[in-house]
Amino acid sequence: MSEGFIAVIPARYASTRLPGKPLKDIAGKPMIEWVYRQALASGASEVIVATDDERIVAACRAFGAEVELTSTEHPSGTDRIAELARRFEWDDDQIVVNVQGDEPLISPVSIAQVARLLAWHPDATIATLAAPLGRDTEFRDPNFAKVVTTRDGWALYFSRAPIPWPRDGGVPDARRHIGLYAYRAGGLKAISASPPCPIEDAEKLEQLRALWLGHKIIVADAAEPPSPHVDTEDDLAQIRRLLEGGDARGGR
Repeated sequence: MSEGFIAVIPARYASTRLPGKPLKDIAGKPMIEWVYRQALASGASEVIVATDDERIVAACRAFGAEVELTSTEHPSGTDRIAELARRFEWDDDQIVVNVQGDEPLISPVSIAQVARLLAWHPDATIATLAAPLGRDTEFRDPNFAKVVTTRDGWALYFSRAPIPWPRDGGVPDARRHIGLYAYRAGGLKAISASPPCPIEDAEKLEQLRALWLGHKIIVADAAEPPSPHVDTEDDLAQIRRLLEGGDARGGR
């Protein structure tokens, strides 16, 4: 295995619900800078922003981030990272963490945890994290992806539907999937090179392509609670209140 792990932050300008999202100002810094600094605090050997827009490139260079311009045609952040894996010819065993670019409070501990989890499981192509999902409203909410695993933590299935379904009623011990991934670069390139599969198209969950192709995904409970995403103006206002009030974690 290549020494250390690389954290890559995919950052797309043309968000449907919040255009220009990575550049939205939060307490005097663009959102992408908050994410970048949290990733730096994780102990990654390298942190790279992968974007499709020159405006994001310019903003990243202004605060000293390593940034790469990628194709505008990528359907997902995973494909954007795979482009870098091919461009830089990363070793197939190199561990690469996909850090979501819309989580300015993402935990550096969780980033390091998911990289370490993959390093500990040489049979896995991907490592990811989960958290308990207790409330009935969240269990039934399709915006919360659910995951079911074997007793040893290997992913069986991910779904937007309530799984496992409690036939006799009630709410089971369900787990929410946290969208933080560590990949081995070789598997990442292979998954990206394959077209979307039927279950991925149905659920709109790209990790299902990896399972469909026969790759193994190891899952562990996150050491820290999941951080909020910024998808809407309301989400952005909430994050601004937290960060402008000094309630930041990690690499502030």
